[in-house]
Amino acid sequence: MAKQSVDSLALRPREAAKALGISPRTLWGLTVPRGPIPCLRIGNGKRQTVLYPVAELTTWLTQHADAGKGRDNDVRHPQI
Repeated sequence: MAKQSVDSLALRPREAAKALGISPRTLWGLTVPRGPIPCLRIGNGKRQTVLYPVAELTTWLTQHADAGKGRDNDVRHPQI
């Protein structure tokens, strides 16, 4: 029987942080309501699971990257 691969629709905090190349602590600081990155909270109390939808992470990262493109380059060339 062939095994089918399923792409994840959502990532747990450590997986999401790794995918973004940041620490889990930084991700938590950027997560709603403290920051702009949306997440889903499933369940109640201590059994609550936090998930980051891959589509939402991709959208946030694209918007964040596009916002950075409008800035001048940080490299400054001396005027001669």
